[in-house]
Amino acid sequence: MSSTDVSPRPRLTFAAVAVGFAAVASLQSLLIPVLSVIGTDLGADTVGMTWILTVWLITAAVATPLLGRAGDLIGRRRMFLLALAAVAVGSILAAVAPTLGIMLLARVLQGLGGAVFPIGFGVVRDAFPAARVPSVIGALSAIMAVGSGLGTVIAGPLSLVIGWRGLFALPLVLTTAALVITLRGMNETATQPGQRLNGVAAVLLSSWLVALLLPLSAGSLWGWGSPLTIGLLVLAVILAGVWVMVELRSKSPLVDMRMMRIPAVWSTNLTALLTGAAMFGIWAFLPRLAETPLASGFGIGASVSLAGLIMLPLLVTMASVGFVAGPLSRVLPFAAQLSIGALLSAAASVSIALFHDNGVQLAIAAAMLGLGTGLVTSSTPNLIVRSVPANQTGIATGMNANIRTIGGALGTTVFSAVVASSAGPTGAPTEGGYVSAFVVGAALATVGALVPILARPRSRRRVAEVVEPELATV
Repeated sequence: MSSTDVSPRPRLTFAAVAVGFAAVASLQSLLIPVLSVIGTDLGADTVGMTWILTVWLITAAVATPLLGRAGDLIGRRRMFLLALAAVAVGSILAAVAPTLGIMLLARVLQGLGGAVFPIGFGVVRDAFPAARVPSVIGALSAIMAVGSGLGTVIAGPLSLVIGWRGLFALPLVLTTAALVITLRGMNETATQPGQRLNGVAAVLLSSWLVALLLPLSAGSLWGWGSPLTIGLLVLAVILAGVWVMVELRSKSPLVDMRMMRIPAVWSTNLTALLTGAAMFGIWAFLPRLAETPLASGFGIGASVSLAGLIMLPLLVTMASVGFVAGPLSRVLPFAAQLSIGALLSAAASVSIALFHDNGVQLAIAAAMLGLGTGLVTSSTPNLIVRSVPANQTGIATGMNANIRTIGGALGTTVFSAVVASSAGPTGAPTEGGYVSAFVVGAALATVGALVPILARPRSRRRVAEVVEPELATV
């Protein structure tokens, strides 16, 4: 990157991206603690409440790589503004939604905001000198991770004061601020004239993502052995295979498969899948374990507010690590940070499985999980960004975010299945079910920690042989 490529207003650029990240990251976790209340007010049954979360997840999964690639091609600033505007409109619509149908439409609009993450990483790569990019990405990753967990902590107590509709004021205020800062302080990035979005590849990518995430999100309601669940999973595999073939044969691929074969890219993506499964599963079930009634013999009977306080150390340690990950990379490479973060997450999961007699024990485990999550979420985009050409940043980080999302859906599904399989005659999960689930989470995170180590080329010469030809052809 030459000095002329660097934004003259990097602080405003960082502020716009940071505020946008915080707004969008909060959208999913903000509703989980109050989902049953929303369902009651809108007359939604269990299926309807599930859809309030699922439509956001699927829309974000589709929008993240497609709008990320569009930003690479036609300019990241305008696509960043588009994604923020969709979130703002969706937040207003959600706050006044009179029916489930209007709420689902609002959640689709909010889901388009998922694209701010890959676009934002591309923006800061363009706006800052190369030496500062790792620290900036680490800070943004910390903000994104904290935003993802913020709703779990504040939604319950806050909704008691302003109601669940008032919760949407948070993303609305943040996106409005991000829009204003972007319009004032973010320069448009370079475009790629003559290139266009590969429509066939875009349709295929969107189709297999929907076919995969839909049964992963709703399979527990439909039944894992139901024809609909199995049929969609099979369809997802077929469509993904066709998509890869189309991309390999295309002169203008949506996702360049040569880029995806770079060791630092594929190993980081695989680790993102495994650690995403572990972390999302732990995040979802740690509060549930804490809220289990005392009468169960193993729960501590925490209220929603207390469960949020137990999760608070996770946010604090996660943010702290994210902001120092960039400078730390001078002595501890990002690949090592990724493995250490995954191992810390595994240790936290084991700790929860073994020690869950009181809130202090759970809070300590949450703090450890925050350290691990902070290292993983800050090192992952840094490894991707430094390994791909600048004009592929949006699609590369978008695919990485999607793979982590798929991992999260898989992890939540696996945790749910393991916990539910232990249910006794009353239908309530047992202690053994929770213990088994957290042991599975630890196993997933441990395998994720080993991937970067096993995938690392054994010499500098080997790095050059593998990486340089790949980048030269992209």
